[in-house]
Amino acid sequence: MNLDVLHAKRGLQFTIALLCGVVFGFLLQKGGVTDYDVIIGQLLLKDFTVVKVMLSAVITGSLGIYALKSAGLVKLHPKPGSLGSSAVGGLIFGFGFATLGYCPGTVSGAVGTGALDALLGGVAGILIGSGLYAAFYPRLRSGILAKGDFGTKTIPEILNVNPWLVVIPGCLIIAAVLLLLENAGL
Repeated sequence: MNLDVLHAKRGLQFTIALLCGVVFGFLLQKGGVTDYDVIIGQLLLKDFTVVKVMLSAVITGSLGIYALKSAGLVKLHPKPGSLGSSAVGGLIFGFGFATLGYCPGTVSGAVGTGALDALLGGVAGILIGSGLYAAFYPRLRSGILAKGDFGTKTIPEILNVNPWLVVIPGCLIIAAVLLLLENAGL
């Protein structure tokens, strides 16, 4: 299918996104990362299931996206970033994660399994946090969010190399970390 045709069909985009979200939630649940005890175990550095699932997803996503890009099936549109926006985003994410024990993805998966704490606390927290961020965004945009701007360049663009020269070694390093975690019984 031509990308321009897909871009013109909003309903199809929505359907694909919904199906991907359902599969993602199912896989999160099957991986055990929607379980509150697993997430708390990660925060206490006793159970590394969450890290192992996330690192596996990074490998899969990196290889998949760059394979699709190499085949001309997708175009990357990196968003601009900055140290300030990373710090603010990390603080907001960390506060929510530490307060409730869920991140946005695991909240959705936990809601799907019937967890009331995720539904009442997590979804409410996401809505309240999003609303507060939207309200304060005009003041933050030219202030802290602009500090340490690093633009839209990807690591391969910064290094001026073929993306596979970054993706393959990066995936191998992550795979080595996964093996170390697994062999250590974490």
